[in-house]
Amino acid sequence: MTDASFDHRLAAVAAAVETALDALLTSEPEAGESARPARLVDAMRHAMLGGGKRLRPALGLAAAELFDVPPERALRACLAVECVHGYSLIHDDLPAMDDDDLRRGRPTVHRAFDEATAILAGDALLTLAFDVLSDPRVDPDPAARIALVRILARAAGFGGMVGGQMLDLAAEGRFSAAREAHDEAAVARIQAMKTGALIAAPIQMAAALGRADEADRAALGVYAHALGAAFQIADDLLDAEGAAETVGKATGKDAAAGKATLVDLLGRDGARARLETLTAQAIAAIAPFGARAEGLSSAARFVADRRV
Repeated sequence: MTDASFDHRLAAVAAAVETALDALLTSEPEAGESARPARLVDAMRHAMLGGGKRLRPALGLAAAELFDVPPERALRACLAVECVHGYSLIHDDLPAMDDDDLRRGRPTVHRAFDEATAILAGDALLTLAFDVLSDPRVDPDPAARIALVRILARAAGFGGMVGGQMLDLAAEGRFSAAREAHDEAAVARIQAMKTGALIAAPIQMAAALGRADEADRAALGVYAHALGAAFQIADDLLDAEGAAETVGKATGKDAAAGKATLVDLLGRDGARARLETLTAQAIAAIAPFGARAEGLSSAARFVADRRV
């Protein structure tokens, strides 16, 4: 079971992120901008506000605590991750991708607005992420900000999340007459790229902000890799077993699309056993940090026990 302390932490982070995003996504142009079209801003706000667990920022802020990074700096870096995550969800929901009508219990952006606006809203959020990271309020050292840009760009790009989405589409047989057979290693690679990379990014960014040494970065890397894999298995179990009204989006779509998942390959019991193993690996990896890592340990237990 998830502990109440992490539930409180997650709620507090969600509130802080919501407030910060509300201030970020305004119609008022910044220096160097001509105008912010109202319909585009409305679509971005529809995607980004009023929902979401904000797990990625919670992970980034928990990791930042290990190195005494000021929370306001860590939060701003995490806003960039949330912008990238929001863009990815908008584009994933498009008819050319997963073709979803529901996200967090509300119409997806292309349904609430239109397909062209949804594409542009995603583009704008992706661009905004790197605008946010360039701000000296994230870190006064330009070299540190460049390091953050590289971490996020590689997590989100064609060697990370976008590349994972391409492999995922190929696994559905989108580009051939028949779906290719995928073994466990191939599925794990897709999931590590498509989902795991953006879960690891805020943890890696917190380590960079905290000027962590190589040993600490390595330990957090093991944690992040295991946590990302656990998160995807939990998500796949929700897709297989959850109800749309509880999960907040359509379920059962992986099987309908013929997507390769570890639930498909291992069975539900096998997938749950793997989830438990990965959770234990994640928690063990950060044991050297002691009590300071309780936030990250609680996050791992939350992922394993998630129902929405």
